[in-house]
Amino acid sequence: MSATEQSTAPAATSGRRRRGSQLTAAPWLLLAPFLLFFVLTFVLPILVAVGQSFTRVTRSGVFGEQGVTSEFAWFANYAQALENGNFIDSIIRMLLFGVVQVTVMIALSTVLALLLESASARWPGFFRAVYFLPYGIPGVIATILWSFLYVPGLSPVIDAAEVVGIELDFLGAGTVLWSIANIVTWTYAGYNMMIIVAQLKAIPTEVYEAAKVDGAGPLRVAASIQLPLIRPALVLTTVFSIIGTLQLFAEPQVLSTVAPDVDSEYTPNLSAYTTAFAYNDYNVAAAQAVLIALVAFALSFLFLRLTNRRS
Repeated sequence: MSATEQSTAPAATSGRRRRGSQLTAAPWLLLAPFLLFFVLTFVLPILVAVGQSFTRVTRSGVFGEQGVTSEFAWFANYAQALENGNFIDSIIRMLLFGVVQVTVMIALSTVLALLLESASARWPGFFRAVYFLPYGIPGVIATILWSFLYVPGLSPVIDAAEVVGIELDFLGAGTVLWSIANIVTWTYAGYNMMIIVAQLKAIPTEVYEAAKVDGAGPLRVAASIQLPLIRPALVLTTVFSIIGTLQLFAEPQVLSTVAPDVDSEYTPNLSAYTTAFAYNDYNVAAAQAVLIALVAFALSFLFLRLTNRRS
């Protein structure tokens, strides 16, 4: 080998190394803006909330003019949050809400998706858009719209029921929770339906053709083919709904202006909001927020374990 060839070989090797390092760094450079935004808007607030939940702030003077001191409080804020009976009641209330509302909503979304994807469905695109439309309406606006059907004197439903001798009270102590469930179901049923529809469209046509050859009818196809194959979509929508149940905030807050039984701690999120901005106890509110997240994680994990075990 000549001297020229010997000097060229190390140069080529170093050039390949530089190109390899550049190719390795390129994805991280492209992801850097997103990662920075993700850390600042998601990871950092979580870390701050967890840190505040273990901190106690003491203010000297009426308005804290004599100084503010912070100390590590261990689990004192969590103990204070769990001693709040209204906060515990709100979690139990949302568990009952979730068992009924999530079940009804997922069943309704599944039925709508199966009907729209059936061979005899007419104008499926139009009806998919109609069913999905409520999801595009903000929760506050949706609650205001539905409140016109709930408030006596404004609701044509209540007036029509009174004509035939039926008394309806959509905002009573025993019914307001299900009035909120109706709003949530109306809003999110179409969204969950679209996820299930996407899973249905992923089923190969050969499967339907084989079922048709075997003489399977629409009900048999839905029970034996479609429902088992859309199980991942059903699990996904159920987990999202479980998490969303514990995050319920806008609907009860808006209805509290017309429903006396909806207090400022009716849901866990409302309780944390009230603790922070009405009682100015941000540390206990942070502890409540962490507890809500832990409950949502535990319920989602339990549901996933149960579904995986059955499968």
